[in-house]
Amino acid sequence: MDSAMSSFFIVFGIIILAIVVLIVASMWKIFEKAGQPGWAAIVPIYNLYILTKIIGKPGWWVLLMIIPYLNIIFMIWAYNLLSKSFGKDTGFTVGLVLLGIVFFPILAFDKSIVYQGPAGNPSAGLGDQIQSIGADIR
Repeated sequence: MDSAMSSFFIVFGIIILAIVVLIVASMWKIFEKAGQPGWAAIVPIYNLYILTKIIGKPGWWVLLMIIPYLNIIFMIWAYNLLSKSFGKDTGFTVGLVLLGIVFFPILAFDKSIVYQGPAGNPSAGLGDQIQSIGADIR
């Protein structure tokens, strides 16, 4: 019985390790496609900061992404903006959230998917977003 359990845990551990390597390689490639350093994908917290740069949101979003429960909302929002940054729609966002093990490698390794700028708008930098706050009120 002990032999069967240890074999199970070894196989399970190898499968989990393969999944982690796949996701890290995918994030590395996504960062490189967006013009950011790929190694940033493996640095905790800093990878969230780089993600905010890719999606065109301010750096203080990192704080919102590490607050429990609030992080769920902001990570889903960030995934939506990430999919838009690569020219995908809301359906792809649902795939990133629910089947990330499939959709992150698609986003990373599909040659036809290219970075189009923050949230799919190449001309919209962070300065444009800040200046546009309240513009419709005037």
